Amino acid sequence: MNNTLDFWVTGASNGLGLALVEQLLEGGHRVAASGRDSEALDGLAKRYPQQLLRVPGQLPLLEQAQAAAASILRNWGGLDCLILNAGTCDYLADDLPEAELFEAIVSTNLHASEHCLTSALPLLVKRDAPQVMALLSRYSALQLYSPTRVPSGANSTAQWLREQRQELQILGVGLTLVAPQAMQSPASSAQAIPEQWTPERTADELIRRLPQREPELVLEALTLSNLWPLPR
Repeated sequence: MNNTLDFWVTGASNGLGLALVEQLLEGGHRVAASGRDSEALDGLAKRYPQQLLRVPGQLPLLEQAQAAAASILRNWGGLDCLILNAGTCDYLADDLPEAELFEAIVSTNLHASEHCLTSALPLLVKRDAPQVMALLSRYSALQLYSPTRVPSGANSTAQWLREQRQELQILGVGLTLVAPQAMQSPASSAQAIPEQWTPERTADELIRRLPQREPELVLEALTLSNLWPLPR
């Protein structure tokens, strides 16, 4: 990407989200980062004061997603790319019982994706060739309630995103979904071999492939906590 673009990256406090923010800033782009308070993000703000915009991070709350989009509008007037880190654990309560962990990962990322895309869409359509890239982990790609149910926008983040594709295409917005291979509806017949993806290597590959505007990419990671650290 040779042109300077404006990005909104969610779940940006650590792991893959943080690596995406850092590499985009190094590439000369402007980045609005949503995430928990983070010393790493504080350091990037000092290094890139003119490029990094900190915006609200508890995005399962509609008012925070709207406030983040409003801040981007005031500062930049529009948005070229929304990167939904829909595998993040940024939205989980610190005292969450272990038995509720995986359901909370799915539900909070689903709500954050809905709110962010809805809030960002008026900003995206102001730019040429706008794009959304959504990243799911093996955990956030799980279905709510029962895995035997037919995937729908109500129980699957991946399916909800796919259901938005037609409307986005009409508006000229590209959607790339990056997720592990789905067993019920695989995105590709190719076999993706699980690898030890580091945040930096993954961010580099995703940024490199952004201009290709591919509908679906398969990401199989051996150690999910490298990309999406679980709460301690």
